[in-house]
Amino acid sequence: MNNPRRDRTGKRFRFDLEEWIPFLVGSLVVGVGVLALRHLGIFQPAELMAYDQMVALQPDQGPDRRLLVVGISEGDIRAVNQWPFPDGVIAQLLAKLQADRPAVVGLDLYRDVQDGSLAGHTALVHQYANPNVYVITRIGYALPPPFFKAHPDRVGSNDVVVDPDGVLRRNLLFPSLSSPQQAPQFYPYSQDGVFYSFSLRLALAYLAHQGVFPTPNPADPEELKLGPTVFVPLPPNAGGYENIDNHGYQVILHYRSATHPAREVSLEEVLKNQVPPAWIEGKIVLVGVVGPTGNDLLLTPYSRFLNARARMPGVLIHAQSVSQILDAAAGQPALWNFWPQGWVIAWILFWTLGGGCLGWWCRHPLIVGGGGLVLVTGELVIGLLLFSHQVWVPVIAPSVGAMSLGAVLVTIRAYQAQQRQQMVMSLLGQNASPEVAQALWKGRNFLLKAGKLPGQRLTATVMFTDIRGFSAISETTAPESLLEWLNEYLDMITQVVQTHAGIVNKFTGDGVMAVFGVPVSHPDETGIAADAVNAVRCALTIRQRLAQLNQTWNDQGRFTVQMRVGIYTGPLVVGSLGGRERLEYGVIGDSVNIASRLESCLKERQVDPCRILIAEETAAYLTDTFLLEAWGPLELKGKSQTVEVFRVLGLA
Repeated sequence: MNNPRRDRTGKRFRFDLEEWIPFLVGSLVVGVGVLALRHLGIFQPAELMAYDQMVALQPDQGPDRRLLVVGISEGDIRAVNQWPFPDGVIAQLLAKLQADRPAVVGLDLYRDVQDGSLAGHTALVHQYANPNVYVITRIGYALPPPFFKAHPDRVGSNDVVVDPDGVLRRNLLFPSLSSPQQAPQFYPYSQDGVFYSFSLRLALAYLAHQGVFPTPNPADPEELKLGPTVFVPLPPNAGGYENIDNHGYQVILHYRSATHPAREVSLEEVLKNQVPPAWIEGKIVLVGVVGPTGNDLLLTPYSRFLNARARMPGVLIHAQSVSQILDAAAGQPALWNFWPQGWVIAWILFWTLGGGCLGWWCRHPLIVGGGGLVLVTGELVIGLLLFSHQVWVPVIAPSVGAMSLGAVLVTIRAYQAQQRQQMVMSLLGQNASPEVAQALWKGRNFLLKAGKLPGQRLTATVMFTDIRGFSAISETTAPESLLEWLNEYLDMITQVVQTHAGIVNKFTGDGVMAVFGVPVSHPDETGIAADAVNAVRCALTIRQRLAQLNQTWNDQGRFTVQMRVGIYTGPLVVGSLGGRERLEYGVIGDSVNIASRLESCLKERQVDPCRILIAEETAAYLTDTFLLEAWGPLELKGKSQTVEVFRVLGLA
């Protein structure tokens, strides 16, 4: 926990667990919260919308040349002038198709009762006898034609599973009965109690001509295997789903095209022999209604992005499904893969923590905002890249997690910054220069501990100022006027000190104690010398400003003053002084005493309105730009040894 490391300046620092508690607690709360909301399905609608968008961004594969759709349009229905079509019309259509030797013909039409003349019905039953003709049933609602009771292997369910928003995104390969009471009526059309979907029936019949047959998965006999591909059933928490109804045997439906998954022709074109035989021979031909009369239109992932054919006819949905099964059996990427839940949780937490790290370490709002946008965009792009390789992972939950944790930690950081800044500025008496305050704030994590500035030893320059004869002035001046005048004088001192990168540590009546080189210490002699130069320049500026004030006061008929300044550079100990109820920024050490004694020594030698005395220790850091007058070694009050003293005359 306390392994020492080094920062960019080479200084050693320690890992502060207390500093990281908000990050750790915030990450835990937001991470668990996002996972809990996902488990409750809160993100599922947004995840499905994102899924639709990613589907729409995939390249359109165009019509599958292995399929042909005979679409019964509104024009076909008007031409026959009867709906449902008589048996004779369907028989004539099947006869036309069979003449061109299709591999499989699938009727996506309910024909559970005789409709039309006896001759037409007889002709239709004769067409049913062709072994490549398959029909539909809807489990629990519609039975297939009676002829197929003896041929249940040519009956497929056209039941579909739609999501809560009404969009069809799943391919139901093996439907299941919704209740046992339906079993007596519909089990004759199953194989060993298993119902096949209409599209699966057509695909298996076509694949049988290619020598491909379904087999159990060796690793799990309950799973279907076609060619090299295992059809893994859809888990309830796949991708962006959460606790979906996955009864039966479902996979995600792969849409090969937004509008035309197969070639389409009309019933009229087939009856008039206007369809090239090559489009039919050896192909899977699906017959179904494509107009609104059939009431068989479904929403797809493309629906929100399309103006035309926003709802796809059921016969084209079957074409999408058949094409997917054929592609998978051929080893092409047509089935979706899903990560284990442990991987999904890690994926969500990874991006959530990414947003947290951004909000925790970055300070500038533009960097946080821009970085957050880059982070979320990167997550979405990676999710889209995975999607293009048939891997569906949640993209909304990680984005929400990243933005939420980032916002929470930015808020915590802002609150901490406000509290600490108030604490720091109160400790400094709000008298630090902008430069010192900024340096202090940058190093706040190293300076603040348990609500205090820890004591540290450093070398700095101390300056004391005092007004000559202030006691006599106060005796002859009204308190209100004296206070107003004194505030004007002290405000001048404070401004000049701050301008020269110092801090006013305290006021002692008419006196001022200022320090240059705190609270951030300088690691080398160059910085210490700069502090000494700043202190002397500050004193010279005070001399100049005092002359201006005296002129103003004299013009106003008020008294003028003289002052003394003492400056010393040496070792100090700085830090918080006081207790829980009251703290102040303390500066202690012998250097403070020497600076105070320099200001008050030899008061009778007031050779100019602002006398500035410095010690040899300060003079050693000054450049040749200052004119100094040596006063020789002086005995200061309370000091056993003499101090070499110089008077600052001005700039060279």
